[in-house]
Parts: sequence; C-alpha cells; structure tokens
Amino acid sequence: MTTSPAGPPAAPGAPVVPAVPGVPADDHETQEVAGLAARLREHRLSSRLTLEVAAARVGLSPAYLSRLETGRRQPSLPVLLGLARAYGTSVSGLLGEAFTEPDPVVRGGAIEPGRAGGWGYRRAGAPGRAMQALRVHVPPGVQDAVVRVHPGEEWLYVLQGRLKLTLGERVHLLDEGDSAHFDSLTPHCIAADSSTGVELLFMHTLLQSPGGELCLGGGPATPYH
Repeated sequence: MTTSPAGPPAAPGAPVVPAVPGVPADDHETQEVAGLAARLREHRLSSRLTLEVAAARVGLSPAYLSRLETGRRQPSLPVLLGLARAYGTSVSGLLGEAFTEPDPVVRGGAIEPGRAGGWGYRRAGAPGRAMQALRVHVPPGVQDAVVRVHPGEEWLYVLQGRLKLTLGERVHLLDEGDSAHFDSLTPHCIAADSSTGVELLFMHTLLQSPGGELCLGGGPATPYH
C-alpha cells in the first residue's frame, strides 16, 4: 500500500454528503430495476420526509430525487446506500428483494454488473443487521469528486485490482490483500485505480443520519443533480 498527499483541501462549499463512498460524478444509464422508483417514493413517504428534506440528507437535489422516484434516472449503488440509511432500511429493501429469515451463511456467486449506476454488488451478509456487508465492483473511469462525511464506521478489503482511497487530505493506494478501517466522519471517497476496476469486500454500519448539512469549509453542501 502506498500513500501520497491528496493535494489542497477542498474549497469552501465543496460537496460533502452523508453517503457511503463512490457516487459517480456523472450519470450512468443502467437497466431499470423493476418497481424501484415506486419503492423509493414509498420508503420516503413512510419515513415522513418531504422530497426536499430527503434529498438534503443524501446530498441530492430535490429534482434529481424526483427523477429517481419517477424512473427517469437509475441510482448508483452509493446513492442507494445513502437512501437506505436515510430511510432506515437496507439496499435489499429498496430493491424489493424478498425478505427471509436471516441465514448466518451467505453463499458466494457472481457480482451483478452495472446494476446500480455502473457499480456491481452482491450481498455478503444478512439484511436488517447493524452492519451491512457487500462485495462491490467499482468500474474503471468512475471518478468520485464528492467528499463524504457521515456517522459510523467503514471497513474494506481489496479482492482484485487497485483502489484509490482518499481519507482527509491523504490518498492511499490499496492493492490486493490490503484493507482499511476508518471512522466515517473522516471526509472520504473511493475510486478504482486499475484498468479493470476494483473489487472490494465492504462493510459499513447502517446508521440513519440527519447530517446532510455537513460540509468542508463551512459552505453549503452542493447537491447532486
């Protein structure tokens, strides 16, 4: 593992949202997940959140969240994770996966490519737990310009490829077999640093967070449009 300075701190007003690593800077058109748009709206309404409040908690613009709820855009995996945290549910719940009695054993299998904004993932732990475990594939070329801050902890382990992990003002390059464990209140973002992308084992605490206003430099968070 190598480290290097990440360059100057983010300028005032740089976007920092209470989400998990890796919201792509650009939209990725992906195949629509059946019923996802309606479930996003249902979970928001059951959480008694307005479109504006829910969007602010996840660092999105209300217009963008509206497009997700009407099926005109498909959310990336990091956006789904942020929405799941805001609504007190899981990614599996948002995707409408059938709930069964949690099994302590989760069998292996192929990661479903491009299911969420170009990111692929496979559940690696039981749903409804305090920690969520996922196998994640971050495709190459998806750069993350958004710095994130939210309560909780994150742990990741590089299975294949090379990961670029930015924590605070330092950049860490993690190779296969390297891992990282950090407080999610540390400003952070991730990206693939290899031509074939990077595959991770990723764990995070599933905490509902109202910290959408957190940002570097004291300026308002810039919503994701």
